[in-house]
Amino acid sequence: MIVVSGSASPKLSARVAKQFKCQLVRPELWRFPDSEFYLRIGAELKGEHAVVVQSTCSPQNDNLVELCFLLDAVRDLGARRVTAVVPYLAYARQDKRFKPGEAISLRTVSKLISNAGADEFITVDIHEEETVRNFSIPAYNLTAMPLLSQYLSRLKLKDPAILGADQGAAERAKRVALELGAEHDYLEKRRISPEKVVTQPKRLDVAKRDVVIVDDIISTGGTIVEAAKILRRQGARNIYAACTHPVLAGKALQRLRAAGVKRVIATDTIEHKVSVVSVAPLIAKAIH
Repeated sequence: MIVVSGSASPKLSARVAKQFKCQLVRPELWRFPDSEFYLRIGAELKGEHAVVVQSTCSPQNDNLVELCFLLDAVRDLGARRVTAVVPYLAYARQDKRFKPGEAISLRTVSKLISNAGADEFITVDIHEEETVRNFSIPAYNLTAMPLLSQYLSRLKLKDPAILGADQGAAERAKRVALELGAEHDYLEKRRISPEKVVTQPKRLDVAKRDVVIVDDIISTGGTIVEAAKILRRQGARNIYAACTHPVLAGKALQRLRAAGVKRVIATDTIEHKVSVVSVAPLIAKAIH
């Protein structure tokens, strides 16, 4: 087995290679003056199982094109099996047509990866589980929630309450809570007047408790910022935000901290300074 590192996931690639105790290859990648990519893999791959690790985080389009180049190159260089590990998949939330004429972008991305040379596809906490069916190759969605739970268990939280960022994240909050032996709930938007909508826990009292808001992705952080302000008013002791994918666009991290979030805890599906949990063991376990 050989792990081939995409430029978006150098640390995670190294951690996956360490799990397998195998060779790690870092391809040569640079741009021509017109911005086209040049990519070269300087390793013998004939007959090998090549594991390509590349998230498609920002800049999404560049990282997606690089992923396709890597998959096609390792196949063309004679790899007997090609596994595409895309811990964070761009365009995963564009999986439906809401208005006439809209591109279903996830479907296109799935076709690109399926046809670029991969034999199988692995991702982590894709936004909607059923969307892996868009792939024409075997596709697997892993969850990092147990890994986040293990990390949170070391923080010695006081009477923790685990909250899904919305109803859609309720199941993720439940998985984290089960590992911790904690109560769980989700944040619900309630209209209290024609002009005002508030976000608050559906049923739990958070006073004097450590609260962890859980989601698959934190992008702008808007939902968590609004929730954190309310939780503080309700007397929460400390507020944490935990997610698999720390997109954290723009000044999202600063906004979260200003709203009273003590700490953001994330995995290395996207390599960020808040990525304190590695999904490498999860990926290694999924690859046989």
